[in-house]
Amino acid sequence: MITRRRLLTLSVGAAAFAALAPAARATPAEVQALLRSLVGEGKPRPGRIKLDLPLLVENGNAVAMTITVDAPVSGPDRVESVHVFAEANPLPNVAAFHFGPATGRAVVSTRIRLATSQTVIAVAKLADGSFWSDEIELLVTLAACLE
Repeated sequence: MITRRRLLTLSVGAAAFAALAPAARATPAEVQALLRSLVGEGKPRPGRIKLDLPLLVENGNAVAMTITVDAPVSGPDRVESVHVFAEANPLPNVAAFHFGPATGRAVVSTRIRLATSQTVIAVAKLADGSFWSDEIELLVTLAACLE
């Protein structure tokens, strides 16, 4: 049998845990802050990078993603890195890929976890200081990142 004192103690503990627990999802402001830390005050231009994700995802635990950058991996306008952000994931900075001359082509294929339906953004940083982006809004039917 649970006493009133025990119930009150559990209620206060649960309320404190809920108040101190981190947010389950990133906010758009957090994603914009991450983008600003990457590109500075400029804005990435659309083009030169292709983000390939399915528009309808059955299971967010393993979503196939391919990124292709239309730029060489050597020379003055070479690809230095590609960063991927998912706006509704608990940790929005999903991945970062760095390229060197031995890479051959600026193409990455992997799987990512997505918490829910959201917009995924890929940003390519080139050696000439330019930034290029692509984004896809997708629907996730079975969410991941819940733990």
